[in-house]
Amino acid sequence: MPSPISLPPIAAPARFVPAQALAFGQPGEAAVAVDRFNPLPIVISMGASTATAMAGSVNASTLAGPFQPELRRPIWITLSGEWMGSVRLLRSTDGGATRLPLTIGGGPWAEFIANANEAVGEESDAAATYYLDMQLTSGTLSYRVAQ
Repeated sequence: MPSPISLPPIAAPARFVPAQALAFGQPGEAAVAVDRFNPLPIVISMGASTATAMAGSVNASTLAGPFQPELRRPIWITLSGEWMGSVRLLRSTDGGATRLPLTIGGGPWAEFIANANEAVGEESDAAATYYLDMQLTSGTLSYRVAQ
């Protein structure tokens, strides 16, 4: 076994070691060091979505689609009008040959029996397309699926 190498002691050229850390602040104010309690104040900003919204009005049961979402953006459903029936969002990854309803924890998700305006999901699969299954018993429903 080789003998250990003796290294000279580390000595700073002064009696202090300058701190080097990422910090932020406003002009004329003290800088704030970045840590888990003070993360960098950033906002991830994306331009407007280029996905074409799926929208229309119906007064009979119909299947609308496909809606091709952009990845990593919320998908919004807006339902309005005076109507009775049910609406559910379906998802396909095989060009629409198979359309399955959305679920969460094994239960139904994105199914509606009244007007709504809410985000229902976010997509990460480039092959995914969405369809709106509208089963109306009366009235006129205006719908929009967009990002």
